[in-house]
Amino acid sequence: MASSIIYTHPLTCSTSLGFDFRSSHLINPRLPRLIFPTSLTLPRTNTQSSWIRGVVAMDSSGTKELHVGLDTATEEEYATQSKLLQEFMSIPTIDKAWIFNSDSGSQAMVAMSQANLLANKRRNFMLTAHISKEETSNFHWSPFPVEMTGASAFVPSPSGMKLLVIRNPENESPTKFEIWSSSQLEKEFHVAQKVHGSVYVDGWFEGISWNSDETRVAYVAEEPSLPKPTFDHLGYYRKGNSLDKDIGSWKGQGDWEEEWGEAYAGKKQPALFVIDVDSGEVEHIKGVPRSISVGQVVWSPNSNGSAGQYLVFAGWLGDKRKLGLKHCYNRPCAIYAIRCTEPKVDATEAFPIHNLSKSISSGFCPRFSKDGKFLFFLSAKAAVDSGAHCSTESLHKISWPSDGKLPESTNIVDVIQVVNCPDDGCFPGLYLTGLLSDPWLSDGHTLMLSSYWRSCRVILSLNLISGEVSRVSPNDSDFSWSLLALDGDNVVAVCSSPVSVPEIKYGKKVLDPSGKPSWHWSSIQKPILKCSEKVTSGLSSLQFKILEVPVSNASECLTEGAKRSFEAIYVSSSKSKENGRCDPLVVSLHGGPHTVAPCSFSKQLAYLSSIGYSLLIVNYRGSLGFGEDALQSIPGKIGSQDVNDVLSAVDHAVKMGLADPSRVTVLGGSHGGFLTTHLIGQAPGKFVAAASRNPVCNIASMVGITDIPDWCFFEAYGDQTHYTEAPSPEDMSLFHQISPLSHISKVKTPTLFLLGTMDLRVPISNGFQYVRALKEKGAEVKVLVFPNDNHSLDRPQTDYESFLNIAVWFNKYCKL
Repeated sequence: MASSIIYTHPLTCSTSLGFDFRSSHLINPRLPRLIFPTSLTLPRTNTQSSWIRGVVAMDSSGTKELHVGLDTATEEEYATQSKLLQEFMSIPTIDKAWIFNSDSGSQAMVAMSQANLLANKRRNFMLTAHISKEETSNFHWSPFPVEMTGASAFVPSPSGMKLLVIRNPENESPTKFEIWSSSQLEKEFHVAQKVHGSVYVDGWFEGISWNSDETRVAYVAEEPSLPKPTFDHLGYYRKGNSLDKDIGSWKGQGDWEEEWGEAYAGKKQPALFVIDVDSGEVEHIKGVPRSISVGQVVWSPNSNGSAGQYLVFAGWLGDKRKLGLKHCYNRPCAIYAIRCTEPKVDATEAFPIHNLSKSISSGFCPRFSKDGKFLFFLSAKAAVDSGAHCSTESLHKISWPSDGKLPESTNIVDVIQVVNCPDDGCFPGLYLTGLLSDPWLSDGHTLMLSSYWRSCRVILSLNLISGEVSRVSPNDSDFSWSLLALDGDNVVAVCSSPVSVPEIKYGKKVLDPSGKPSWHWSSIQKPILKCSEKVTSGLSSLQFKILEVPVSNASECLTEGAKRSFEAIYVSSSKSKENGRCDPLVVSLHGGPHTVAPCSFSKQLAYLSSIGYSLLIVNYRGSLGFGEDALQSIPGKIGSQDVNDVLSAVDHAVKMGLADPSRVTVLGGSHGGFLTTHLIGQAPGKFVAAASRNPVCNIASMVGITDIPDWCFFEAYGDQTHYTEAPSPEDMSLFHQISPLSHISKVKTPTLFLLGTMDLRVPISNGFQYVRALKEKGAEVKVLVFPNDNHSLDRPQTDYESFLNIAVWFNKYCKL
C-alpha cells in the first residue's frame, strides 16, 4: 500500500529536502529520492487555500520518483475544510488580566492573543475597561484593542500608573525595556547582550516583579555565556578571550554547557537582575552560584530594621545534569532569598544566599501574605519524592521576620496537604499552574486560586484561619473556570466548555446571614470574543456531558482511590439523526500521562466537532485532579492500565448508544500518541483511522536521547531506584516490551503522524522508526514533518496544518 510523506516549511516547499531534516539525519543516496514540484498551483477561493502543500507519494518497497499533486476531490476537500478551520483558529485567547482601583471605580486591563497565520506567530493585544461601581457591575470597554507589536512581556506596576514593556531581541541586538505612563512613553533602555540575554517571559523561570515604590524591577534573564577561546588568523591562541569581535580572529567553541531541555533550547543559565526604572542601570545580583537556575522572583516586604529588602525566588540545581524542566514538576527546587542592595550603594561583596525550604524537596511560586508576616509557597514534593513528572501539590508557609533578619533555619508549616483518596464530591487536592501576583482578598487571610477538580478547572478560596477550602465558581457548573484577577473581594474569571468559547465572568461577593461568603456570577455585557456565523452556528448545535467510566477488572492490590471510576468528556451534536446512526467518534487522549484534559474550549477539537464528529476525551487513571492514589496507580503499568482504561471508555460509550463501533478514530500526542500507537496494535480492529502527534513509540530508543530519561525508567518500573544514564540489557528489554513498537505486527489502522524536528522530549527518530516499520509491513501511513517545531507542535501554521490534515484523514476513512 502506498505511503505519503509531507515535509512542511513556512510558505515555501524546498526542492532539495531528501531526508535532510536539518538535524542528525544525513542524506543517504541509496534512499528513494523525494521530488517536490517547484511550484504547485491550486484554485484559490481565498487566502487559506495557499496553505495546501505538495504531496509526495513513495512506494513502500522502493525506488520510484514521482511528481504527485492532489486529485480534484482531495484538493476540494482541503479547500473546504481550510475555510472553516481558519475561522476557528482566529478565535482569540484570554491570557491575563489586571485590576486597578480608583475612586470612580476600577480599571481593567485584559491581555489577549490571536494566531497570525501568515507571520507564524501569535499577535498580542490589550483591551481596557472601566468597571463602574453600581448595583450591577458594568464593564465599559475601550472601542478598540491595542496591539502590543513586538512585545515579549508587558507588566503593569502595582498602582497601575506605569507599564513595563519588554522586547526580547531575535538576534544579538539589545533587550529593550520601555516604561509607559497613561499617555506616553516615559523611558526606554537598551540592555546589551554583554549584560544579559533575553528576559525569561514564560514557563518555570518567568519572574518580573515591581518593588513597592515602583522604582525598580527584578527579573530573570539569560546570563551571558562563558567566554569562548579566541584564535588569530594563523590559528594561534590569543590570551584574554575577549567577547568583542575582531576581524583578524575567530572564536572557538569552548566548553559545552547543558541546556534545560524541551522548549528551552539555547537557555542555559537563568540569572537574577534588577533594573532602575529612572536611570536604566542594571544590576546583576551577586551571590547566586551558577549551579542554581533562578525563576519566579518577588520582592520581600519592607523591613522595620536596616536589613533592606530581599529578593525571594525559586531555584533549581543544575550542577550535574539539567533534565528537562518543561511540564516536569519532579525536579528538586527550593525557595531562596538574597538581599538586594539599595540604589547607589556600591556593594563590593555579595550577600549570602538563604535556602528557606531546606527541609522539603520542592518549593516554588513564592507569595507574601497581605500583612507581610508570612511567606507562602507551593510544593510538588509528591512528584519529587515519587518520581512522577507531575503530581498533587501542597501549600506551605513560613514566618517572615519583621526586622528582615532571616534565621539559620525555618519552620515550614503545612497549609494544604496532599489528598490521596478524596471522598465523592470532596476536594481532590491541589493541581495548580501558579498563583496570581496578589491572590488575597481584603480580609488578608483568604487566598484565591484555580485548580483542577476531576475533569473541570475550578476557582477555590482558602481560609487560612479555618483551613476551609471552598468552591468559588458555581458548584453545579461542568464548565472550566480560571481566575484572572481580583477586584477587591470580587472576582474576574474566564469560563468555557468544549462547546462554548471563553467568556469573561464577574463574581460579586455576598454574605449569607451567618457571614459565610459566596459569589454571584454575571456575564460581562459586551462580549469580548466575537466568532463568525459559521463557528457560532456550529457550536450552537453541540452538547457535552461528563461520563463516569467504571474501572474494569480492578486488581485487589490497588489502593482504594485507584479502584474508583475515572471520567471521559463526551461531546456530540444535539440534532437528532434521521437514520438514528451515531456520528463517527474521535477518541482524544492527553499526554503526560500525568496531565488532564479539562472541560474547557479547544479550538482544534471544537472544529472536529463542528464538521460532524463526536468526541470522547478520556481522563484515564493517572490524570491530575482525581487524588494522588489514582495518579500513582499508573507508573509501572503504562501500555496496559492506561490502554485498558481507554478501551473501557470506548466500550462504555458504545454500550450507552453514544458511538458507532464501526466508525471510531483515535487522536493523541506525546503520551497520548503512545496510547494511540498502542491501541492500534493491541486492538487492531477497533479504530478505522488514527492520528499521532510526536508519539512515544519505542522507549528503548528514546531513553538515550530524550531530555527526560528518568521518565522512561519511572513509568516503566514505577519507582526512581532504577534510573541510570547507562541502561542495562534488562532495562532495554522492558522498555521494548512496554512500547507500541512491540505490537507493530498487528497494526492495520491507517495512521497519520505529525512530527517536529526540533523535539527534544520525544526526538523525531522515535516516530520515524515506527513509521518505517509500518511501511515495511505495508501499512497505510502518512507523515507530516515540521522542521522548526518542537514537542508541542503549537506554532500557528503547524497547528493549523496539523488539524487540517487530521480532519481530511479522518473524513477519508469515516466516509464523511
